[in-house]
Amino acid sequence: MADFTCVVAQPIHPDGIASLHHADLRVIEAPAPDERTLTELLTDAESLIVRNAAVTREMLERASALKVIGVHGVGVNAIDVDAATEHGVMVANTPGSNAQSVAEHAIALMFACARRLPLADRTVRGGDFFAFKYNVPLIELAGQTFGVVGFGNIGRRTAAMAKGLGMQVVVYSPNAPEADLAAAGVGRASTLDALLTRADVVSVHVGLNARTRHLIGAAELARMKPGALLLNTGRGGTVDEQALADALASGHLGGAGLDVFAVEPMPYNHPLLAFDNVVVSPHNGGSTAASMSRTAIAVARNIIDVSQGGRPAHVVNADALAAAGDASPLPSPTP
Repeated sequence: MADFTCVVAQPIHPDGIASLHHADLRVIEAPAPDERTLTELLTDAESLIVRNAAVTREMLERASALKVIGVHGVGVNAIDVDAATEHGVMVANTPGSNAQSVAEHAIALMFACARRLPLADRTVRGGDFFAFKYNVPLIELAGQTFGVVGFGNIGRRTAAMAKGLGMQVVVYSPNAPEADLAAAGVGRASTLDALLTRADVVSVHVGLNARTRHLIGAAELARMKPGALLLNTGRGGTVDEQALADALASGHLGGAGLDVFAVEPMPYNHPLLAFDNVVVSPHNGGSTAASMSRTAIAVARNIIDVSQGGRPAHVVNADALAAAGDASPLPSPTP
C-alpha cells in the first residue's frame, strides 16, 4: 500500500525498515526527531514510529491523517496519549520484544555490583593489582534472596535467571496471579515492605505512572537490609535518586546497578556518579542486536496491520478510544 506513509522518527533496526518496505509502505526516515521536523513530516502521514521522541498535542493537532503511533518498546511516557485518543489515534507498543535482553542486563548489573567489576577493572588498569584483590569485599550470590518488584515479561525472566543461580526469589506484584508465581517457583511478598526487609538484592521492573513515581524512596531504602543491592532496569522515576544517593553515602546500601534515570541523558554531575559502588549504563539494557531486530519487526507489524485495515496486537489506549465512541480505528485484528 504505497499510499500509506510511515514516518520513522528515530533509527530502528534495518529488519523493521525492510518489513515496512516489503509491505509496500512509503517510508520516510526523519533526519532528526525534534518537534518541528516531525510536525512537518506528519502533515499527510498515516503512521509514525518513535523510540523515545516526544509526541505532543500540538503535533497531533496538525497530523490530520495520522491513524497510529507505533512505539519501539514499552514506555509511552513521551507521548500525549490523551491527545492521541482525542484525535482517534491508536498508540501501539511492543511489550515483550526486549524482555530477554533487559532481564539479562539486570543480572549483569547484579554481578557487576556484587563483584565490584568496574572498580576492579579500573584498579588493575591503574597498576595497583593487589589493592583491590586484598581490600574490597565481594558477594557470593547463591543462597541470597532476590526480590523482584513487578512480575511482567521482564520481571519473570529476571526471576527465572536469579533462581537458576541458586538464589531464593520473592516477588512483590499485587496483580500477578498466584498461579503464575507458583508456576515460576517463586514466593510472594504480601507488601513491598515485606520484600524490602527480606531481599539481599532488589530488582525494580515496573513502569512509571503516578502510583509508581518514587515507589522506592527514602523510607523504602531505609527498610532494605544493610549491604543490600538495588537494581533498576524499569523506569528512572520509580526510584528517588537523591534518596538513593543518601542511602549509599550513609553506608546503608552495598551498591546499585542502574540502567534508567529520572533525566536522560544522566547529568555529568549527578550525585550517584560519585560512588564507586554504583554501576550505570545508558538505558541500553534492551539494545542487543537480537532484541533490536525483534522490536523493530514488532513495531513495523503494528503499522502494517493498520495499513491493511487491521488492529495492532497491543493498543495501549484501546479502552479510551472505545469509551470515546470512536470504533473506527479499532477493527478486528488481522489474521
